[in-house]
Amino acid sequence: MKFADMHCDTISELYRKKKLGSQESLYENSGHIDLKKLKAGGALLQNFALFVNRERAEDPMEEALEMADLYYEELAANSHLIAPVRSYGDIEENRREGRISALLTVEEGGVCKGSPAQLRNLYRLGVRMMTLTWNYPNEIGYPAFSAQAFSHPDGDGALLYKKADMEHGLTERGRELVAEMERMGMIIDVSHLSDRGFYDVLEVTGKPFVASHSNARAVCPWVRNLTDDMIRRLAERGGVIGLNFCSDFLAEAAMGQPVPDTLEAVAAHAEHIIRVGGVECLGLGSDFDGIPTPSELPDYSYMPRLAEALENRGMRQGDMEKIFSGNVLRVYREVI
Repeated sequence: MKFADMHCDTISELYRKKKLGSQESLYENSGHIDLKKLKAGGALLQNFALFVNRERAEDPMEEALEMADLYYEELAANSHLIAPVRSYGDIEENRREGRISALLTVEEGGVCKGSPAQLRNLYRLGVRMMTLTWNYPNEIGYPAFSAQAFSHPDGDGALLYKKADMEHGLTERGRELVAEMERMGMIIDVSHLSDRGFYDVLEVTGKPFVASHSNARAVCPWVRNLTDDMIRRLAERGGVIGLNFCSDFLAEAAMGQPVPDTLEAVAAHAEHIIRVGGVECLGLGSDFDGIPTPSELPDYSYMPRLAEALENRGMRQGDMEKIFSGNVLRVYREVI
């Protein structure tokens, strides 16, 4: 079984570690994803996010560009194993040549500071997907919840993970940038975006878009997850939702109680999303290297365990092939 994963933070994590003097590389490191683990786990395609915490970066775009430089340096050093993707044809070529495909993404559209020129420069750099917001408002729109409010000492912020924002969505500039992304062939990613923003994207666009690393809100009530209506609407558009392995988005646990085992929780979200939107709208978005280590999926090399868990629950081989790679590749073929 081959896997296409729409989101990881490996490059950002390597960048952070290298600034601290680490010698770890994409070929081998102590995190969730490296080339050895990708090969062992059956990777076909891996999205690599340039994640920038806009509130901490002195110059968000400069930091993103430095991460992109690290990404391309690592790919060049391992070109016999992995190669970048700028169009769908590159995926097919890499598959024929036995190489893993790497697709560059940005997590935090605020690095563009609302500039269409900067957005186009990211595209020229090879970015083919962008998460419109992270956990702060930016020139494009508003997040599902604000990290600033979440940590507010008055205590109310702790409830925001359940409070949907149907008031604040895309800004006028955000609508322009989203339309430009669709025109260029850059995949629009609504993970982290507010509920109002999700429906604004539906209104502004005509092609499929994705929620690269989100789950089902009916199963776990974090606003980072999608409601059933969102799942149906995204499925009707031909988009894909990437299952996120972060325990916070998998299950709500009682105070002091552990969340259910990772595989069972991921399978529960998969089954719910399929019931609501159909098997064609489901994919993978592990969030590896951006989350605490999952209990039963400690790194990418264990991905076949997920296939075994779904097979044990009666899922058909053809449906698993769609979830693990086929649905994502269909969207990429249409958009990029």
